Amino acid sequence: MLYLSGGLFFVMLADAIISFWVPNLLQDALKSPVLMGLVISFQSVVGFAADLIFPKMLRSATVRWFALMAIFTSAVTLLFILGTTFEPLLALFLITMALWGIYYEFMSFARQQFVAEAIPQEEHSAVWGVLGVFLNLAYFLGPLLAALLLAKGNFIAAGVTFLFLLIGFIITNSYGKTHQKKPEFDISTVRIWEELKRWRVLLEHIWPIIVVSLFLGFIDSTFWTTGAVWTAKLSRESAWGSLFLPLYSLPSLFVGFIVAKWAIAKGKKRMALKFMLASGVFLALIGLHAHIAWQLISIFLFSLTISFSYPLIEGVYSDISARLGSEKKHMFGMTSSAVNLSYIIWPPIAGLIALKVGERLTFSVMGFLTVIVALVLLIITPRKIKMPQKEISQWKVEDKKELTVGV
Repeated sequence: MLYLSGGLFFVMLADAIISFWVPNLLQDALKSPVLMGLVISFQSVVGFAADLIFPKMLRSATVRWFALMAIFTSAVTLLFILGTTFEPLLALFLITMALWGIYYEFMSFARQQFVAEAIPQEEHSAVWGVLGVFLNLAYFLGPLLAALLLAKGNFIAAGVTFLFLLIGFIITNSYGKTHQKKPEFDISTVRIWEELKRWRVLLEHIWPIIVVSLFLGFIDSTFWTTGAVWTAKLSRESAWGSLFLPLYSLPSLFVGFIVAKWAIAKGKKRMALKFMLASGVFLALIGLHAHIAWQLISIFLFSLTISFSYPLIEGVYSDISARLGSEKKHMFGMTSSAVNLSYIIWPPIAGLIALKVGERLTFSVMGFLTVIVALVLLIITPRKIKMPQKEISQWKVEDKKELTVGV
């Protein structure tokens, strides 16, 4: 686990720099928060398409293979970002977003497959908590580093980011000899309509958790689009303003260890929703005062509470994935698609809200919506999610037939 977590930390640190760089680059080039959101959402359109293809085409891909492909696509994405600083063409921006979307899919599949395959079920939330520490350390340091590096020039920022990717590659490439088998994949096995039907079957049973993921994605996309732009504006007013976006990631550095220590086996869903409800209240409070100190306190309290929801919900997904056995990649694709949908739907909406009420009050609007969604889900979400085992066992039979025909 240390090899994988350490390697992915440097890859995610590179991505955190890119995540701060891109929204500000797009905002400067397009002069509109709505257009910025629309271009960024294209990343997730491509990611959503990948979610339909990967479960079948990459059914034998390993954790290590997914991780190494994530590093490769991130490096190519960075090259295109550097290119857009010379020629800020819409076509280049869209290609960059497409590559970035594929990177996220490889990274998501790597993490989910690792937890579902290598970790006992009772430790799923704990491991997601620990992985969250590495992830959020990267996304805490990333914006701070990005602001410093970009002040020195785009080439310096790109060079340091490439260095982080290289370190990530070296560490990840050492991950487990048992994970070095080359994957077998065949685009001819992809049946998009069949994959959508399987998602529909899963959705009938896990839709409340998918709604939570969608809304957590709405929140996250707001911070990494509108929040990145707002942080840049605040940092020009005060050095403390540069902490706005990093504070969003800071609490998860220690919350993950707390969740790991709890070792929660049951009741993850309702606990995640209660923390989500509390976080919405704190986020709404940001609208009460424009002082930087008040904004930073509100964001910290919001992030402190929402940070508990992420590993708990990931733990629920890992529990379900473990019960799906060899069919778990359909769950990986579906859960990843929920995040992609949130990034397709919300960045333009967040940009429109920011255009109407300003960046700061955009977060208050998100807070009120979070409270409403969490309250409704607490009332209607069942305590036990049951999976359709007969239908899932039939998928295994169908997949075996496909493999036999392929031979």
